[in-house]
Amino acid sequence: MFNINNEEISNNQKTSISNKIIVTMLEYVEILVFSLSLVLIIFSFCVRLCEVKGNSMNMTLIDKENLIVSNVLYTPSYGDIIVFHQTGYLNEPVVKRVIAVGGETIDIDFKTMEVTVTDKNGEKRVLDEDYAYYDPSDRAKNKYNAHPTDMTFPIYIPEGYLFVMGDNRYNSLDSRFSEVSLVDERRVLGKVIFRITPFDKFGIVD
Repeated sequence: MFNINNEEISNNQKTSISNKIIVTMLEYVEILVFSLSLVLIIFSFCVRLCEVKGNSMNMTLIDKENLIVSNVLYTPSYGDIIVFHQTGYLNEPVVKRVIAVGGETIDIDFKTMEVTVTDKNGEKRVLDEDYAYYDPSDRAKNKYNAHPTDMTFPIYIPEGYLFVMGDNRYNSLDSRFSEVSLVDERRVLGKVIFRITPFDKFGIVD
């Protein structure tokens, strides 16, 4: 006959349970570290967070809204809302809409605000800009719109450059003015793809 020490069995069980708890905790820590590393990699190389500053994109995007921007395999095209950094302009990312791309020519009738784009093949199209917002009170008080522009139209956009405008046409400093002028595609941080806040407007941006 063998004498079994109940106290020894109990201690062994406790040790086994403790070891299982430690292993489980380490597994959770490993998963957490992996997840955080993955998030850091994604936000470093794939997407970034940006905040809208100002009213130039009213009513599509409003001041202080938070956005997700991506530049993965991205080539700018008409209608895209992009974030870029322009030397000599603001020392922070700027949000505008792409109106014309390299190889195209843009003309603007400042009386009717009609925008005409001529493509590489010479085909002209008048833009149907249902996103554009016009507030007459802005035109009167905004110093940049006291005169139509200090740029000469029509403007040819060289390859690798973009012509951008804010959706709030009477209150946007954009490619219509020499302070911004044409945007070098290499300065584009990415396309706005998602709005995070406010939460009641959470979703895809177009």
